[in-house]
Amino acid sequence: MLEGLESVGMAGSGPAMQQVAALIRQVAPTDLSVLIMGESGTGKELVARAIHENSRRAAGPLITVNCGAIPEGIFESEIFGHERGSFTGAERQRKGMFELADGGTIFLDEIGEMPLFTQVKILRVLETGEFMRVGGQASVKVNVRVVAATNRDLAQESARGRFRQDLFFRLKAVAVQLPPLRERREDIPELARHFVARFCEANRLRRAEFEPEALDLLSAHYWQGNVRELKNLVESLVILAGGGPVSAGLLRERLLEEGTSRHLPALRPPEEDRPQLSLEMLQQMFFFLQRELAEIKGLVREQIEAQRQVGEQINLAALSVDELERDHIREVLADHGGNRARAARSLGISERTLYRKIRRHQL
Repeated sequence: MLEGLESVGMAGSGPAMQQVAALIRQVAPTDLSVLIMGESGTGKELVARAIHENSRRAAGPLITVNCGAIPEGIFESEIFGHERGSFTGAERQRKGMFELADGGTIFLDEIGEMPLFTQVKILRVLETGEFMRVGGQASVKVNVRVVAATNRDLAQESARGRFRQDLFFRLKAVAVQLPPLRERREDIPELARHFVARFCEANRLRRAEFEPEALDLLSAHYWQGNVRELKNLVESLVILAGGGPVSAGLLRERLLEEGTSRHLPALRPPEEDRPQLSLEMLQQMFFFLQRELAEIKGLVREQIEAQRQVGEQINLAALSVDELERDHIREVLADHGGNRARAARSLGISERTLYRKIRRHQL
């Protein structure tokens, strides 16, 4: 088993994670740059750590940079450092993240958020191992492996001019695609037990067990937040169970409190072992679907009215509600650069509902 995978709950017996583990096993001993892709919460940082810990650089530092959390105005200073007097307040020389990672690995998390003007300098470091501090006159040479991660579609971002194509091609030479948890449901019971064991051991608690129906419900959940959501939910269930078993009833109550019950259970092909749905759960699902449909129809009508007021001629008689909905969703997605999470928030609906409508309208 790879170091750093099993201990953080990334390993799974299912084929999807076995493929990920096999790829990490192949690429970790090399110095190749790696691009990790996947939704938020799928464990991109954990894979980066596993790559580092199974490489020849394991004794060196692993420096993590959240590219989306650093203000654009100080990004270069944080990444490359600066010289004394290079700007107001620079009273001394300061090493940046790349120098701190010398001899080890730098993990550029959410690299799709990196400013364009910095991306060309990252490309130079990848190609030459050199950079200059802000305000510097001489190049600084480092021996650093770059591992990057994103939850964006960088191919689409490159096509739109929002990410440098040359940097994208340089990074994607080795790409690790992490599947969302809902696409590897066979791993969910194993992961749930793993998180319970770690949490109970760390907090000196009696190890809790899951009732079979509770595990079935966990496996049926949509898991929009992926492994991170599962871990947080499992830990809260252990506390709420008070030393007893985690029941299906307790799980339902917790999901209702968090407002995620609309994703339970996820719709999937009929299976003999699929949990039976109660009338209450079906009614809850139907209520949320009705409300979301009403909300998006209202938004469509508002958009049409706004367009009419600025002089656009729309033949309402020739358009069905489905066509209006399709056109509005297409416009909102375009306004947000194809980012489905932001588009869903703008529409006032859940991401899952947006995905379903995108598939239905073939957008």
